[in-house]
Amino acid sequence: MAQPRVRAAGGLPAIRYVLGKAWGTGEFTQTLQRLRSKNTCKTCALGMGGQNGGMVNEAGHFPEVCKKSVQAQTADMQPAIPESFFAANDLTALRRLSSREAENLGRLAFPIVLEGDRFRRISWEAALDLAAGALRDTSPDRTFWYASGRSGNESAFLMQLAARAYGSPNVHNCSFYCHNASSVALTEIYGSGTASVTLDDLGTSDLVLVAGANPASNHPRLVTQLINLRRRGGTVVVVNPMSELGLRRFRLPSDARSLALGSQVSDIYLQPRIGGDIALFTALLKLVEWDDSFVAGHTQGAEALRAQLATLDVDELLAAAGIARADAERAAAAISAANSGIFMWSMGLTHHTHGTDNIRALGNLALARGFFGRPGAGLMPIRGHSNVQGVGSMGVAPEVKQAFAEELERRYGVSVQPGGQDTFASMQAAHDGRIDAAVLVGGNLWGSNPDSEWAAEALQRIGTTVSLTTKLNPGHFHGNGRTALILPVLARDEEAQATTQESMFNFVRLSEGGQPFVAGELRAETDVLATLADRVLGRERFDWTTLADHARLRQGIAAVVPGYQSIARIETDGEFTVQGRTFREPSFGHANFHVVQVPQAVPGFQLMTIRSEGQFNTVVYDEEDLYRGNTTRDVAMLNVDDAVEAGIREGDLIEVRSEIGAMQVRAAIVDIARGSVAMYYPEANVLVTPRLDPDSRTPAFKSVPVTVRRAGH
Repeated sequence: MAQPRVRAAGGLPAIRYVLGKAWGTGEFTQTLQRLRSKNTCKTCALGMGGQNGGMVNEAGHFPEVCKKSVQAQTADMQPAIPESFFAANDLTALRRLSSREAENLGRLAFPIVLEGDRFRRISWEAALDLAAGALRDTSPDRTFWYASGRSGNESAFLMQLAARAYGSPNVHNCSFYCHNASSVALTEIYGSGTASVTLDDLGTSDLVLVAGANPASNHPRLVTQLINLRRRGGTVVVVNPMSELGLRRFRLPSDARSLALGSQVSDIYLQPRIGGDIALFTALLKLVEWDDSFVAGHTQGAEALRAQLATLDVDELLAAAGIARADAERAAAAISAANSGIFMWSMGLTHHTHGTDNIRALGNLALARGFFGRPGAGLMPIRGHSNVQGVGSMGVAPEVKQAFAEELERRYGVSVQPGGQDTFASMQAAHDGRIDAAVLVGGNLWGSNPDSEWAAEALQRIGTTVSLTTKLNPGHFHGNGRTALILPVLARDEEAQATTQESMFNFVRLSEGGQPFVAGELRAETDVLATLADRVLGRERFDWTTLADHARLRQGIAAVVPGYQSIARIETDGEFTVQGRTFREPSFGHANFHVVQVPQAVPGFQLMTIRSEGQFNTVVYDEEDLYRGNTTRDVAMLNVDDAVEAGIREGDLIEVRSEIGAMQVRAAIVDIARGSVAMYYPEANVLVTPRLDPDSRTPAFKSVPVTVRRAGH
């Protein structure tokens, strides 16, 4: 079997890696200074930094740092890509680059445009003229505007404002491919699409259930909270088809005891088959002790749910989930014994055709136990990008709350057009030849889509793509429009003006900015967007160039975005938690139970695409997956019994085939639920069929029917 090179996640290897990365920049002191600066971390939405200083969370704890934050920081401190590189490499050569190779090219320091089969340098004036001309020469409904979660709130708000003033209803962000199922379900459950808890709640909870997530690799600082919970006598329950080293044992680099001895992370580890989560949560719902007082006083829909449960058999549910009854009863007993609990999850729950139902089912379990509207209790999606939640709060979505739309109209005279496309609908429109221009603020839209060949075809059929970025990635080479402009922008710690970001705990931080690391023609995102809007729309309504002023933008955000009033005074009054989203008392009215249908078990193999320990979202920093024992990314991880039945041994060349494609990779035998296969994305996206959750329209990256066999057989 594939064996991790370490006995526990974190620890000295992580420390050595961090120090090595910092030394590798050739600017060790400056790296530390930038990590300690008053800027928000650039990686996950757990959040750290801001006005308390870098490496400090909102609770004031220091040091808060991890490999991901160092990777992102040092990546932005690479030297500039020389102009000669683009002359020497045509598009064919660029498309051969891996994500890691593209990431290591360096910083983009001047605008470039695709001309024929090569990118060439172009002036800002010419680039903005091309971009503005493309927008003026088409109708707004034949455009879309897309933002990643790394932009600041100011840039995101300005982008959606410009798009809507221009008349495009197609405004969306990267969360539609990760946590839109969470937003849809949570809004139905208690009226807000974000977490109902704060970081402080994690410090008082009796129990945490982590489902469909691997924070040890993707959000390492969250593991600190899990270990601390266990130290004070709490319980951690993990639900994940794969046994993950970092969710079993972790060495906290910032904790001497943990660093020396290691720390157990989970008490109970359940490994359902891929797609078996609803069956498991429903079985637990029948096994746990309900808080009848809370249910009667603060919920609705319980009667219909109880009627459904009466028709279901626990053993049949657990068989469908692939979980032994004794293990389920142990988990149910722990959940029943807890006075407070937080249920958290990531894309292992959302990336299914029933992703929204997964969250509804987990929400049922939380409400049945009364884990809502009290300290240390609630629901918490584990968000990815550092400001992905903030970008959504800023209205970068086809639909916004009525109060948002009304204030946008009142303050700016800009209306929210109905019928806007979500991310996948825009991709479909592009593939059909119905998109003439796309504005892409960060991210890798090509690498985030299912069916990589189809996604490339879609993006390459767009007339003009305008990409704002700090560095290049494969999406710029595979997802280029017929005219492709790539414009270099500043990272948040290089901005001349302060920016703001929102964590997964609804906490809004202020980043003070700084000086650019590389010399070149880098501009702020807001400067680029304001200038573009000015050239396309003119100044009949107002002077767009004044909206490059971040303080002015924050005044607009305070007026328009519900719960964000404090952002107008953030520079003087300090950072804050968004109003009306978190609940430590039952002030939400009545939360809603949902009757959720249990999906039928799918025979054969189910593929889930996953990230490696050396990866963040689509960005690959290291080929090795230290915690799973894989030295390369061209592997498929299989259950040992499944491998024996198929005559497959560790390291064999095997073929994994879906209905749209096939890959030949090496077999890695791991501790994973039977019938389950795991492969790394974005590489494995070539196998992912574009099947969507009907409620959230999120692609099903985590439940792809595949066949597995030895190559050549």
